[in-house]
Amino acid sequence: MTNCLFYYSKTRMLRVSSRAWIMIRKIIPNLISIVLIGTTSSGMLAEMHSKQAAGVSAGDAPLTLGTKAKHLSANFNRYDVAKAMKLVADWQIGRLPTVAQTDWTFAALYPGLLALYNSVGDEKYRRAVFGISQELHWQPGPQVLNADDQAIGQTYLELYFIDHDPQMITAIRARMDATMATPDDPAKPLWWWCDALFMEPPVLADLSFATGDSKYLAYMDHEWMITSNLLYDREKHLYTRDATFLDKRENNGQKIFWARGNGWVIAGLARVLDSIPAESPLRAKYALMLQQMASALAALQGTDGLWKPGLLDARQYPLSEVSGSAFITYALAYGINHGILDRKIYTPAVHAAWRGLLTHIYADGRLGSIQPIGAVPGDFTETSSYVYGVGAYLLAGSEIYRSLNH
Repeated sequence: MTNCLFYYSKTRMLRVSSRAWIMIRKIIPNLISIVLIGTTSSGMLAEMHSKQAAGVSAGDAPLTLGTKAKHLSANFNRYDVAKAMKLVADWQIGRLPTVAQTDWTFAALYPGLLALYNSVGDEKYRRAVFGISQELHWQPGPQVLNADDQAIGQTYLELYFIDHDPQMITAIRARMDATMATPDDPAKPLWWWCDALFMEPPVLADLSFATGDSKYLAYMDHEWMITSNLLYDREKHLYTRDATFLDKRENNGQKIFWARGNGWVIAGLARVLDSIPAESPLRAKYALMLQQMASALAALQGTDGLWKPGLLDARQYPLSEVSGSAFITYALAYGINHGILDRKIYTPAVHAAWRGLLTHIYADGRLGSIQPIGAVPGDFTETSSYVYGVGAYLLAGSEIYRSLNH
């Protein structure tokens, strides 16, 4: 058996062993004490607020372009894909802040590093994320009802599926229970911006898988549909970033559909589907959503294999945007690998996208052309690099790696 299949199978076996462990928990009562509310002390919250207030940068955009990587191959084999992933991952790990971060920007990076570990099997990537999680005491961000502060839970749950240590998910489970106990606000959805569909729903889906409690999955579905009813265009099969953009238009008169916003959503769909059981009545619905978005996004792919920041007015934007493109690539590759998307139709799109992503890697490993933090298609430079874009790139590369047999 080849390395790729070994690590891919290893990932799935970890999930299977998690189910077996869940059954043991049900058989042996009081094996684990779950603290549902109040696990975050006021002192720890103050410490986390202090860390965030330090203003740790999630990225930058130096003026000098540097030299693009010329030693990376666009051939589709495990060696070359792994090499391209590890170059970028190693560069990013070398630039991590000395103080661990719960912020959503970094929370989007950590699953990419773990995906790299699960695919190529290099222990240093798991160690890096495990150390960060330990420093954070397995706590979410400070805001109870902000999806951005729950995104770090994906990391804790991924590590939990490896180690099965209940302390890893005690706090995030308490946070989700507190969220679920808060009544919906009819005037403002919990997930009022589309990015949130990547941040929090996978946490709930993973919690449902980890605990065997379907209430988390049911709540995820309830809140997802509230957001979709507001922001999903059922004709275009794309999401508006938030309600303030529903009536706004690009220069060509088309609706504004932000590439990264839709990348967040379709990547969120992939991560949710990864924990929805095959027998769940919800699985077909979320698979259909991924299929519809995939079809719409594939039709908008540029000749360079990537997507411009504004999906329906590509000519308005001079540069293709890497973070949105990478999230889309990840979801397409995931859909192929899990039989949700037609391999013959979508593999060319994934391969074109990967080749396009490689053109934005610099010799030292910097991944460029990533739009800074924002909420709308905006300006950026070729050197602009931010951690969430690196996370998306690693997720995409890991799914591509798993699809290869040599």
